[in-house]
Amino acid sequence: MQVRIYRPAKTAMQSGRSGNAKSWVLEYEPAAPKRPDALMGWLGSNDTTCQVRIKFATQEEAVAFAKRKGMDYQVSGENSRDQKPKNYSDNFRYDKLEFGRF
Repeated sequence: MQVRIYRPAKTAMQSGRSGNAKSWVLEYEPAAPKRPDALMGWLGSNDTTCQVRIKFATQEEAVAFAKRKGMDYQVSGENSRDQKPKNYSDNFRYDKLEFGRF
């Protein structure tokens, strides 16, 4: 079985660095392609492992679980955030350059 281990990005509803950003997820790669249902047209497959997502506290725990179960795993690197320091007072600086004003 091929699995993917990654740290999910935070959702749009999260403002801080908490929530999903702390846990690591082990997710199975799809073994069968999805196909549309004849009656309703919804996508589905006979592969039920794509519904399984296991959360771990650390990357090492997820890798150890995959090794213990004999799974082929691929670890996706973390997405780093470039955070620019901002000050509220910078909005009112007199030497601030503004484009489009003539």
